Amino acid sequence: MAGVVTLGFLIALEIAAHHYGLPGPLASQAKEVVVAPKSGPLLYAGMALMMLVLTWRERFIALGAAIGIDVAFWVVRWLADAEVTDGHPFGNGALWVILGCAVIAVTRRTGSERVLLLKGVGLGLLLVAGRKTGDTWLLITSKTRPEVLDQYVATADHALGNPSWLVGRLVTATGPIGFNLLDIVYGQLAVAAVLVALYQLRNVANERRFPGHHLVRTFLVIGLLGPAFYMIFPVVGPLYAYGTGTEHWTSVSLWWSQSPPTGQWAVANLWPETLPPVSAPHHMPFDGITPRNCMPSLHTAWATAIFIHSRKGPRFLRYAGTFWLIATLTATLGFGYHYGADLIAGVVFTLTIEAALRTFDRGWDRSGLRVVAYGATVFAALLVSYRYLPLEMAKYPWLAGPLLVLAMVSVICVYVRTVARWEPGTAPTRQPESQPEPA
Repeated sequence: MAGVVTLGFLIALEIAAHHYGLPGPLASQAKEVVVAPKSGPLLYAGMALMMLVLTWRERFIALGAAIGIDVAFWVVRWLADAEVTDGHPFGNGALWVILGCAVIAVTRRTGSERVLLLKGVGLGLLLVAGRKTGDTWLLITSKTRPEVLDQYVATADHALGNPSWLVGRLVTATGPIGFNLLDIVYGQLAVAAVLVALYQLRNVANERRFPGHHLVRTFLVIGLLGPAFYMIFPVVGPLYAYGTGTEHWTSVSLWWSQSPPTGQWAVANLWPETLPPVSAPHHMPFDGITPRNCMPSLHTAWATAIFIHSRKGPRFLRYAGTFWLIATLTATLGFGYHYGADLIAGVVFTLTIEAALRTFDRGWDRSGLRVVAYGATVFAALLVSYRYLPLEMAKYPWLAGPLLVLAMVSVICVYVRTVARWEPGTAPTRQPESQPEPA
C-alpha cells in the first residue's frame, strides 16, 4: 500500500512539474544514469543503505563495481572533453549498482530473500527520490505562489528577538571559515541521517529483516508532507525578503553558484544589520525562481529527527547528533534562510510525525493518538498566530515570545514522557493488593 501511494505521488508530481515546464523527480533520477548527478554523495549514501541487506562479500563487490563504473564514466568524460559544470563527477556507479541489485532480486532471488533485497533497493532509491521530490516541490512553489508572507513572519519574529538578524551578524563575522563549515553541515544533512540509519539498521543482514521503526521512515515522511505547507504558507526567508539574496555570501563562499539577483524584490536591504520595523504586514510579490521553503523549517525538522534517533546510539553518535542539530539551527538562522518562528514550527512538526509513526507501529493506541493530536493542534495554532496575530505578537513580545517557546517545550515534554512509557522495561507494574493479616 505504501509503495503504491508513493509511486502515485511521484507520478502526480512528475505530471505537475511538466505542466509548469520543470523537470520532475522521476525524469531527473533517470537522467543521472548517464549525466553527472546533482548529488553524488547522496547516491553513495543510498547505496550504503541498500548494502545493509548484503553479506560482507557482496558489499565489497558492490562498492568495487560502483567505483569502477564511476572511473569509467570519468575516463569517457575526459576523452570527450565533457566538463562537469553542474553536479558531481561521481555517483553514477552507485545508481547503477542499486538498479543492478534490483534486477538481481527479480531474476536471481526468490521468497523472503527477494523481498529483503527489494526492500534494500527501495530504501536506497527512496532516499534519493526524496531529495528529487523536494527539489521539484521547491520549483513548483516558486511558480505557483507569486506572493509571499515574509512580512507576517518577520513581524511575529519580533516576539523572539529576531534571532536570524543576530545569528546572521555572528556568521558574517566568522568570515569564510565559519560560513563554509556551516555550509558543509547544512548541505550534507541527508548523509548525516544515513550515518544514524546505518547504525540503526546494522543487524539487518544477520536478522534478515528491517526493524519496525528507524530514521529513514521519519526522514521520508517529513520530506513528503513538509512541502505541502510551503504551498499553504509561502515564505522565502529574511536573506531574500529583507536582504540582497545570495549576493550577500558570494565573497566568502567557496562553491556558491551564481543565481539571478533578488534585491529588487526585497522590502529593503536590512538583513542582517538593521532590524525590520514593526508595522502592519502585507502580502508581497516575489520572483518566480526563489523557493518558498521556510514554513516550517524542514532542515530543522530533519536535524531534530537525527537528534532523536541518535539518542540510543554510542557516545560518538549522540555527540554527532547534537552537533548536527546545533550547527543546522545556526546555519538556518545565520544564512538568512529562516526566521526563528520557522524553527519552532519545524520542531513541533517533527515530534508530531515521529509520534504518529511510533503510534502506527503500536496499533494507534490512545496515548499515541493524544500526542499526535496535541502536536497537530499546536502546529496549527502556530501557523494561525503567525498569519493573523503577528502585529499583536510584536507589540507584546514579553508575552508572545515565552508563549511560543512554552508551546514548543510542552510538545517536547508530552512526546518524551509518552515515548518513555513505550520503552521496554518502563511499563508500570501493577502491585498486588495487600491482604489483611489473620488475627
